[in-house]
Amino acid sequence: MPAALTVRGLRVRYGPVEALHGVDMAFPDGAVTALLGRNGAGRSTLLRTIAGLLPAAAGHLDWRGRDITGWTASERARAGLALIPDGHGVFGGLPVRDNLRVFAGTGPIDPALDAFPVLRQRLGQRAGTLSGGEQQMLAVARAILRPSRLLLLDELSQGLAPRVVAQLYEVVTALAADHRTVVLVEQYAGEALRRADVAYVLRRGRVAFAGEPAELLAAGHPSVFD
Repeated sequence: MPAALTVRGLRVRYGPVEALHGVDMAFPDGAVTALLGRNGAGRSTLLRTIAGLLPAAAGHLDWRGRDITGWTASERARAGLALIPDGHGVFGGLPVRDNLRVFAGTGPIDPALDAFPVLRQRLGQRAGTLSGGEQQMLAVARAILRPSRLLLLDELSQGLAPRVVAQLYEVVTALAADHRTVVLVEQYAGEALRRADVAYVLRRGRVAFAGEPAELLAAGHPSVFD
């Protein structure tokens, strides 16, 4: 599969401390990539750098043949890169209906309600009062309602019931089938690996594994996490 996004020699620093040490990755077009690793491995740093929220100290980001390394977060968002951060990223003080309107613009919100029917029952409820799973559904709805071509999901399943996680992954897999590129950051890897086409493991800011998800599933989460 051709790569929609290529990361080459990426280094990211927090002051004098380097968090990513020359990372190379390729995220296939229209596929799900699982990005795994323990806390502090650099997974969220990588997503935030791809989204333009953190600057690259060195290296290049190529999005569909264009070097976007120097682009602002707004420019990347307009090009179709969307980050759903850990913590859902919804407008907690606004009703669900208004959250969906922000994402949909002048378009209909029904596609999101068809994907997540429970949101139809919550349209007048403030987003900040939803359950954690419902907030995550609302956050993922932005990718359904906006023409996001690269979806960066940070800890999609954190703290959620297995039934909710399965529903979210069904929608995410469908997005990839609709020619979106999906990157899943997860610490608990089973569901992500079962849905992914490609897997990477970060360890202390370096790529410790790159390959088929089946290899990690067969190994039962091997020592590359340690």
